[in-house]
Amino acid sequence: MKKDEPLSNEETETVNDEKQEESTEEDTVEIIDNDTSDEAVSEDAQRIEELEAEVLEWKNRSLRTQADLDNVRKRAKDEKVKLEKYRAEKLLLGMMPALDNFERALKAEPEGEEAKSIYKGVEMVFNQLKEAAEAEGLQEMPTVGEMFDPHYHQAVMQVEEEGFESNQIVEELQKGYLLKDKVLRPAMVKVNA
Repeated sequence: MKKDEPLSNEETETVNDEKQEESTEEDTVEIIDNDTSDEAVSEDAQRIEELEAEVLEWKNRSLRTQADLDNVRKRAKDEKVKLEKYRAEKLLLGMMPALDNFERALKAEPEGEEAKSIYKGVEMVFNQLKEAAEAEGLQEMPTVGEMFDPHYHQAVMQVEEEGFESNQIVEELQKGYLLKDKVLRPAMVKVNA
């Protein structure tokens, strides 16, 4: 068949049938493509949701880890401050019996010149120890005349004394000490009933 010659009816019908089949195939392919693209979009959307959920989970984990790290840093800083603040605690606890003995020794009245010079030397050593302890933060706890506080005082005896209110400290039997704001040793006291 030549290009310029007109087609016969049969040939025209054959060409039309072929075009119609091609068109139907394209429509079918288009429908299949649309179905496939809807499924693909649905799968993609599901995958995106899964990935977003995973990102959110990792973000939350990261934030929790960061918060935990900040808490560890704060605790470490607080412990460091506490250790620095109370670093002399063990030494001062060990010195307390010596301070008590020095005070007892100084309550004795010296007789004679030699005893007075020894007394003066003991007093000087006691004062130096006391000053060194105070420089580290040691403080004597006030007692006589104060109201009894179980956080600071240990009641050894209960007496009835005139001139004192109920629950007021009458006498100190052993000194109590504070290290800055911490009780190292509660004071042993007599309390008025």
